[in-house]
Amino acid sequence: MAKRVVWLLMFFCLGAAPAFAEDVIKIGAFFDLSGRAAFIGTPTKLVAEMVVDAINAAGGVNGTPVELVVADTEGDPAKAASIATKFIYKDKVAAIVGPTLTDTGMNVKKIVHTGRTPIVMTVGGDPVIMDGGKFGPAHWVFKSPQRSSTAVERLFTYLKDKGLTRVALLTADDGFGKDGLRWMEALAPRFGIEFVAKEAFGARDTDVTAQLVSIKNANPQALVVWTIGPAGAIVAKNRQQLGMTIPLFQSHGLPDPKYIELAGPASEGTRMPATKLLVVDELPDSDPQKSVIQEFVRRYTERGYAKQFPINTHSGYAWDAIMLIVKAMERVGTDPEALRSAIETTKGYVGVSGVYNLSPEDHNGLGVDSMVMVEVKDGRFVLAQ
Repeated sequence: MAKRVVWLLMFFCLGAAPAFAEDVIKIGAFFDLSGRAAFIGTPTKLVAEMVVDAINAAGGVNGTPVELVVADTEGDPAKAASIATKFIYKDKVAAIVGPTLTDTGMNVKKIVHTGRTPIVMTVGGDPVIMDGGKFGPAHWVFKSPQRSSTAVERLFTYLKDKGLTRVALLTADDGFGKDGLRWMEALAPRFGIEFVAKEAFGARDTDVTAQLVSIKNANPQALVVWTIGPAGAIVAKNRQQLGMTIPLFQSHGLPDPKYIELAGPASEGTRMPATKLLVVDELPDSDPQKSVIQEFVRRYTERGYAKQFPINTHSGYAWDAIMLIVKAMERVGTDPEALRSAIETTKGYVGVSGVYNLSPEDHNGLGVDSMVMVEVKDGRFVLAQ
């Protein structure tokens, strides 16, 4: 009832909500439905469908239903570019959500800029929302997952609090890994962290023993790994095989029951920054996200998704991405520049992944307080101590 009163007050103060000439509002949605990141992309698509169903059941956007136009990027940057072009010029979408991987997202920046179409990406890396370079401006690009820099800051705060300042890095050679390395190098001085070893590996490598031997010889206090997908589990198992006992920390791309499944006992004790979604039952009732996350989990579970794709840190990204778009549409309609500007000025949206406060300088809008440190304990994720 309170929310209804707030909306009525907004209507009286701001006038009637924008009406739409379209019979349906199209939103393009492309994810890795096949390829190495399909285990992330497929449930992300399911969540996108879930949130659109919820929006339409509640009356759509000011009475106009939303339609998802879904496509599979296959983890291929070139295919993502082709799909984005189709979304804009053939399907005539009002906005786009996705893709799954940072490298793939980078390849569509210029396309959405030229096509003047807002996109809220569901990728981890920061470069998609940074201007300049060969990939072009980020004027039309937003993203719902936390920035890599935010995750690094959350992790480094924890390391400093624990007195772990002699650190070894092991990073993937893809866009996500390179972005994490860049931010760790930039932020380390602020936290008094020294890197005693830096090693890299291919995102599709099946063994990193050689890199870990080099790291072991450097005698660090902790090992930080920056990757997503099965590679994180391979590192954990290789580390165990070498008898390494130093604490293992993974990136914000790894909090997923799949990591525990793939790494097995080697995952025990691993710590990493994550969204609050994984530990919602441990949150205090005063946390504004708690009820939002609980409702999300209820819907996700009732649709049967949790059986095949257990809740993980990625699960809420598509929900938040589409809600950022739809809430902006409710305010200004679907005119491209007005919609882009409305997304950019979103304040106080309480989402699954955090409380969003965007600005022209920050096309993500999530702070360090949106993340927690989690730990694998007895085969499940709990708040790290």
